[in-house]
Amino acid sequence: MKIGVSTLALSPTPLETVLTGLEDRKVEYCEIMNEYPYNDIDSDVVGSYNLKISIHSPLSDVNIASYNDRMRTSSVSAIKNSIDTAVSVGSDVVVVHPGQVPILGKKFIDRIKEHSLESLRECSNYADENGIMICIENMPDFEELLLRDLNEVHNVAEELDSHITLDVGHAYNMNFSVEEMLSSPRIKHIHLSDNDGSYDSHDAIGSTNIDFKSLFKELKSVNYDGILVVEVKDPAALTESLDYIKNELKI
Repeated sequence: MKIGVSTLALSPTPLETVLTGLEDRKVEYCEIMNEYPYNDIDSDVVGSYNLKISIHSPLSDVNIASYNDRMRTSSVSAIKNSIDTAVSVGSDVVVVHPGQVPILGKKFIDRIKEHSLESLRECSNYADENGIMICIENMPDFEELLLRDLNEVHNVAEELDSHITLDVGHAYNMNFSVEEMLSSPRIKHIHLSDNDGSYDSHDAIGSTNIDFKSLFKELKSVNYDGILVVEVKDPAALTESLDYIKNELKI
């Protein structure tokens, strides 16, 4: 299994400093959250490091499920820009969120779900054309977020012939067991963080309630060969998480 680190814990540290630090720690992958301050990524800078890259498409001010066509179109464009960025930095994975229900949108949930699927299809097709694997992420337990249920994520990925980013913290927050989390063969990318089940707190791995020992054992049994991305809340949680993984996986 390949170990990666999300810039979530390290922002707004300059990207060169982030990459240097991760390379010094012998981390294999960096997942760059492709929004400010990492919205413009210099491929020459990234290429000067031995780290491999995955790209997380932007979250802020983006909603590919919006019932406002102008907003939806702009959001899809932002995802496509992340796909272009992935091509330029030699990445083959882009993580995408499915969108959310606006404050006044509950009456239009069917339309919003249709827009999410339409947008994901458009982004997936664009990714395929550019040799990029798009991975749809499952969401935590917030009412306004789409695709919180892992079964729904699997069904959408099947319909689009796409792939899944399994966010373990999100899945645990939605009361899925480790066995249930790994049931879809569409899972090609994984985010790791811990929580107590009540809130998606992005705590250090092994610090709260998720049974990572069982998770790692199950991942080995299914021969998972994708990236395990540590996506935690701050530098201290990152250090604690990497130490935990190193100890558990003997790497």
